[in-house]
Amino acid sequence: QEQVVESGGGLVQPGGSLRLSCQYSGGISNIGLMAWARQGPGRRRDLVASITDNGSTDYAETAKGRFIITRDSAKKTAYLQMNNLKPEDTGVYYCRVHERLPGLTVGPPEWGQGTQVTVSS
Repeated sequence: QEQVVESGGGLVQPGGSLRLSCQYSGGISNIGLMAWARQGPGRRRDLVASITDNGSTDYAETAKGRFIITRDSAKKTAYLQMNNLKPEDTGVYYCRVHERLPGLTVGPPEWGQGTQVTVSS
């Protein structure tokens, strides 16, 4: 019974686009932050993009200008639109969810299982 489920990955040619989805179905009523992180072959898991409940966003330098993170609060879902994809974007993309806590803080992360993105010609 996964509470964080990613989808939308696949194989795409360089220059192409993909749209990833992250849907939360756990017990958190108020989500403070949702984020996407990527783990490439032989690499650590690094932040790609994040979005808070007040709309603030953050992007890795490699994602700026190409990727857009959005959310649907009612559906407890976050999306990652990836454009102009490059081979170095290849990896497993994981979604992270944090509960909103008092005092503009968030709780510990809940992770999904990841979705594979492969960029190759």
